[in-house]
Amino acid sequence: MEFFAAYFTPVPKTVREKDPEAEHKAIMNDLAYMLAAEKAGFKYLLSPEHHFLDEYSHTAGNFPVFGYLAAKTNRAHLISGIINPLPQLIHPVRVAEIVAMLDHLTDGRFEFGTGRGAGSHEVFAFLPGTSDLNATKAIWEDVIGEFPKMWLQDVYEGHESQYWQLPPRRILPRMYKKAHPPMWYAAGNTASWEMAGRKGLGVLGFSIQSFRQAEAVVPFYKKGIAEAEPIGAFVNDYLTAFLLPFVSEDEEKAFQWAMSEQAAYYASLLYRYHDTLPRPSGVPLWPELIPTPTREDVRALQNIGRLIGTPDRIIEVLKRYEALGIDGIGVGIGTFGEEHAWETIKCFGKYIIPAFDKDPEFRTDRFRYAADSLAK
Repeated sequence: MEFFAAYFTPVPKTVREKDPEAEHKAIMNDLAYMLAAEKAGFKYLLSPEHHFLDEYSHTAGNFPVFGYLAAKTNRAHLISGIINPLPQLIHPVRVAEIVAMLDHLTDGRFEFGTGRGAGSHEVFAFLPGTSDLNATKAIWEDVIGEFPKMWLQDVYEGHESQYWQLPPRRILPRMYKKAHPPMWYAAGNTASWEMAGRKGLGVLGFSIQSFRQAEAVVPFYKKGIAEAEPIGAFVNDYLTAFLLPFVSEDEEKAFQWAMSEQAAYYASLLYRYHDTLPRPSGVPLWPELIPTPTREDVRALQNIGRLIGTPDRIIEVLKRYEALGIDGIGVGIGTFGEEHAWETIKCFGKYIIPAFDKDPEFRTDRFRYAADSLAK
């Protein structure tokens, strides 16, 4: 099992009211955490794309971040988690061009993750007059299969639909490494997981927050992969779960982070904006906040599969996810302040990653450079 470090740059009002430079510090701190995560052994660094999610995630501009990380890192793969490729946000050719350029700048270490947006607050801003989140599904379907054609065809055949158009053109630059970057999809429900598998896409499992959720979606993805007709040159058979960690060598410190008002506030913001995610019973509607967890609440969260406790406990939890069929684990770093971030990086680098990832190779490289993939 491999490990992914992700950042989301929350900037709570309570913090920026005290410090007018809070947003800038949060952005620069998150980049520092990603560089440290690479040194700690995280193989993949994920940069998100969100729009208008005040307090929760100030990460609209991940294209410049990839250029920065390309220059500052040496080994880790950089994943867009996500780039939203809908033509209402950016012309698909611009996306194809940027991804190809990043293939050069990273020496083949960039990986292309897409999705349709986190929720109505984002999506409806770009689709005025729309009130159905499912409206983006047909648009994404219309776009996603064109990217491999743009990268692999000597002269792209062009495209014409109700959503976007382009006459035949040679897309430049050409990919530097073989075929094209591994492709991912941020899936939120069981139908999406199976669809991603059928298209040969890896899944960024941001919606997995428990053993039960993993058990529910793994069979759907595996079924899709088994029947895959990949839209690209190869199948990226990769299933991930992303979790917020509360880990420390001092168990009480881990509990205090999980029981903090900050943790409850961030979870409230998550459900404020991510109305595509299932809302657990007991989670109130914004602006009412999720109650601050008690110690009993935290123990209950431990039991369902949250990453709370010492490294030894986290290792045991992750072994169960691995047994369920999860190939990679992503963790959010920087969400709860500097002390939490550095402790997370230390514990994963010193204890947790070495317990699982003993392979110097990258799983996604094996798919990209496999001989049968290139022949196809």
